[in-house]
Amino acid sequence: MVDSPSTPARQRPSTVTISSYLLYLFLACQVISLIITLATIGKTRDVLREAYEGSTTEGAEQVANFVFAFGLGAAILLLLLAVVLGVLAIFNNQGRNGARITTWIVGGIMVCCTGGGLLSGAGGGFNAGGNSGGDAPSPDEIQRRLDEALPSWITPVSLLLGVISLLALLAALILLALPKSNEFFRKPAAAWEPPTPGASYPAYPQASGQPGYPQAPGQPGYPPAPGQPSSGEPAYPSTPGPASEPEQPTTPPANPSTSDRPDDTPPTDRPGTTPPSTS
Repeated sequence: MVDSPSTPARQRPSTVTISSYLLYLFLACQVISLIITLATIGKTRDVLREAYEGSTTEGAEQVANFVFAFGLGAAILLLLLAVVLGVLAIFNNQGRNGARITTWIVGGIMVCCTGGGLLSGAGGGFNAGGNSGGDAPSPDEIQRRLDEALPSWITPVSLLLGVISLLALLAALILLALPKSNEFFRKPAAAWEPPTPGASYPAYPQASGQPGYPQAPGQPGYPPAPGQPSSGEPAYPSTPGPASEPEQPTTPPANPSTSDRPDDTPPTDRPGTTPPSTS
């Protein structure tokens, strides 16, 4: 089973694209929130030091430093998690199901953090967490001093950024769970493609004489071995036939001497013969 090259690429649905844009919006809101925090955290620490100055409450001097470190650390942590969501948005656009699951996990944590901070800011202002008894300042007194020291637009802008961040994150997580998004993140089934006629597997050895396999010496298409004829003669000697008796060489008879050949004239010295008359 192989993926057919003619299979069209998966089209990213609009739900996934919009979800990624919302995650980018959440990241931008966290960047703005960190800038506001860096611009106001120093002034907040100064206000707390002045409020607790001269107080006899045990540990009151460390409240300002604690609030400064906690506020700055929380803003940086939220920004880092927002950057993680921005990176996950890139992988979500590529159809990575693991990135979508991680987005739900990190996004759920961010929903709790953002929602908790939003409710805390809208529920009664700043609460230093100190003891209101004795000569320690009350939370209302601290909030009044902060309102006087900080610009008036800080609180409404912070609440607006919190609302936008929470709504954008919730919408992004919901869009990733819609049916169209599920189809996009589901792994496509492999399509079966019939083998091409005449195709062969390169790793499978072929027999001698077939294409792609070296020919034996003496066969067409293979150079002859040294010492063998390069013509169309066979490379190996043929097997001799059945043995037969060797033929005896025939020598011509020796030329007969003149004494062995009969003379045309009869001999005169033979008894009982008469020489012919010459007349």
